[in-house]
Amino acid sequence: MTSTATRPPAKPPVRRTPTGAAQRLEPLAERLLGGGLPVRVRMWDGSEAGPEDAPTVHVRSRRALRRLLWEPGELGLAEAYITGEIDLDEDLGDGLRAMRRAMDERGLTPPAPSLTERLRAAGTALRLGAVGPRPPVPAARAGLRGALHSKARDRAAISHHYDLSNAFYALLLDETMAYSCGYWTSDAPGYGPADAQRDKLELICRKLGLRPGARLLDIGCGWGSLTLHAAQHHGVRVTAVTLAAEQAAYVRGQVTARGLEELVEVLGIDYRDIAERPQTRGTYDAVSTIEMGEHVGDAEYPAFTRILHDSLRPQGRVLVQQMSRGADAPGGGAFIESYIAPDMHMRPVGETVGLLEGAGLEVRDVEALREHYVLTVDAWRRTLEERWGEFTALVGEETARVWRLYLVGGALAFEERRMGVDQILCVRPDRNGTAGMESTRAGWYGADR
Repeated sequence: MTSTATRPPAKPPVRRTPTGAAQRLEPLAERLLGGGLPVRVRMWDGSEAGPEDAPTVHVRSRRALRRLLWEPGELGLAEAYITGEIDLDEDLGDGLRAMRRAMDERGLTPPAPSLTERLRAAGTALRLGAVGPRPPVPAARAGLRGALHSKARDRAAISHHYDLSNAFYALLLDETMAYSCGYWTSDAPGYGPADAQRDKLELICRKLGLRPGARLLDIGCGWGSLTLHAAQHHGVRVTAVTLAAEQAAYVRGQVTARGLEELVEVLGIDYRDIAERPQTRGTYDAVSTIEMGEHVGDAEYPAFTRILHDSLRPQGRVLVQQMSRGADAPGGGAFIESYIAPDMHMRPVGETVGLLEGAGLEVRDVEALREHYVLTVDAWRRTLEERWGEFTALVGEETARVWRLYLVGGALAFEERRMGVDQILCVRPDRNGTAGMESTRAGWYGADR
């Protein structure tokens, strides 16, 4: 037996480097991001990596990695979230905001992955058991076919989003059923989304100078919020146009319920069909198109503006409320175009103004409502969260998560000025150049303006 005196000194304990999935992925992720992880990552095996004070992204399944191998970038990440393969421990909005802030502060600009990086990623995924066939695409993803912005494809694109069901939108929206940016005129207790929508509808009617007996063409009427408001509160005769069958059925039902049959006509047609109706050419006192122009398409927009112009009588007015993008911002993006608004096109507001002027319209006023959309989308998101169980029972967990991601991402895009929304008021002057417009805006907002 070796005595205590002659026993060799004990070796210090070996410190083993963790070898969980997080540690295996961290070097690769940092190379692909161009710097350190901006978030904390918790993997399916419980291993973690990244800053301890950052939002935690929980990768719940190897399938998330497999999905990203097949669909790298925004769309793959979005689909991994939609399917529940990744999640955030924090509120989604707070988490995404913190992640963007961290990436900006660190100046992270992910380079385009090289072939070597892709092979390295595949090798890491193979060692983690994440390699396999392409995961199924979530059912909520649009699958459009046919020529871009053909009438048939446009009808399918509109149906994908707006025909989700009237019950869904009734759950999400307020009683006005207005699915567009509100106009928030007060922060007083009790003032809410429905008030902001009514104030927006009234503002539009004032800008258009609507009077009893006037004729209004409402292109892309949605669930009829402006159509019904103009007819019921201003005595206007309205032709309402929508491609969405669910919307048309809802508006017709409301017209009957409110006794407005003598004032409102609802047409389930493509906006291009308006030009083929001789009875509508040059006969309308006003035309409105509220957040419909984003669906028209870039190449088709000049023809769209000609329809706006040609539908008006001389001195008639048109109001376009439309989303825009920043000069260096993409606008929709892969997730929005695949799940929410396929084939949508946004441009900087100045380009839209130029296209309207090119059709012979005179642009008289442009009002930015970007901050109003932050408030509007936040209201819809709160409703979604507060009634989450009802939404999932109605449309399923995946579709509810699509809408959560859409609303959170949309609010951030408006908040960060990557997207905007504007009301553009135009007039068709007569042959003498007379517009017939008021000399001030006082009638729109009150004498103080």
